[in-house]
Amino acid sequence: MTGYLVRRAGQMVLTLFLIITVAFFLVQAQPGDYASFYALNPDLPPDVREQIRASFGLDKPLWEQYLIHLKNTVTGNFGVSFGHFPRPVMDVLIERVPRTAVLFLTATVFSFYIGFFLGKAIAWRRGGVLEYTATISGATLFTVFTPAFALMMIWIFSFRLGWLPVGKFLDPLVWRHADVTANHVFGQMLLTAFLFTVFAFLVLWALRKTGRVALARWAGPLIAVGAVVVLLLWSISSVGGLALDILKHMVLPIVTLTLISFAGTMLLTRNSMLETVREDYVMAARAKGLPEKQVRDRHAARNALLPVVTSLVYSLIFAIDGSVIIEVVFSWPGTGLTLLQAVRTEDLPLVMGAMVFIGLFSLLAHVIVDILYVYLDPRIRYQ
Repeated sequence: MTGYLVRRAGQMVLTLFLIITVAFFLVQAQPGDYASFYALNPDLPPDVREQIRASFGLDKPLWEQYLIHLKNTVTGNFGVSFGHFPRPVMDVLIERVPRTAVLFLTATVFSFYIGFFLGKAIAWRRGGVLEYTATISGATLFTVFTPAFALMMIWIFSFRLGWLPVGKFLDPLVWRHADVTANHVFGQMLLTAFLFTVFAFLVLWALRKTGRVALARWAGPLIAVGAVVVLLLWSISSVGGLALDILKHMVLPIVTLTLISFAGTMLLTRNSMLETVREDYVMAARAKGLPEKQVRDRHAARNALLPVVTSLVYSLIFAIDGSVIIEVVFSWPGTGLTLLQAVRTEDLPLVMGAMVFIGLFSLLAHVIVDILYVYLDPRIRYQ
């Protein structure tokens, strides 16, 4: 395994270099540069525009710009963003990546859970009303035109019912007298979510370690009590209302993403389950007289997880680049919207920084999936 990981690390370095190179020349192939946007201002003299190009290093030859960006990428210095001047690229990415990650990772986990639950249910009992309803509904949502569906969700839940905000990250009226920044509150929310996740895993691990089924049943109630305690602490805190405002703005895009994404996991689980239920060990479990639920969950569904988990890992890692369509429709200031704006304005340092992050996480996804294969399927070995 060690030798395999070393070879994969070398392949990742080479692939990342190719991603950086291709991204650089694709952006440079666009006509004009960042300073060309100032050419639309008639009050700006030509010599001032040239000074702007020189200040951003756009007057240098293409090969020299490429070497500078390559050197900055290797050293971890992505420079200053043209569009967010004078903020460094790393500062912009650190602000936007968590917003996209939370939004899309949450939707991915929800869609995976719903899709896996429905997939194993419709595969185990075929031909029923549940199968036809779930399959038709999931396939319809999976193939729906995303911008139109997102706008319909906004029209129903924001304009007609008034339950949720139209979009964006927060409501300026709620934050007008706030003593803290949105990034600070959002960071505290992330820290709380991380600690609660660790608590939930520790509860599950501790109760299952005992090996007693009666104690393992207390996992759900204990986690629920922990969630109630967290909600109470946030409700009495000084920034609880501000955190609630951010959560309200997250609900609609998360629900929209979940509805258009769960069908992929559902259909993949269904197909994998249909292959698994014909295996000898499933028939042997049935012959032993085991309950149907135990045969389905512990024998059929567990062994059908390999392709489903692969799809989940890819979805989790690739979620870092977000969905440009969703972020544009909901005006969510995440990585996808930021990258689109950077490409349109030819903000080269920000484009390169975002591409490095996306490329690196994408390559890590393949390595994580390969390692998971070994643990999920004992027949797989890397020499």
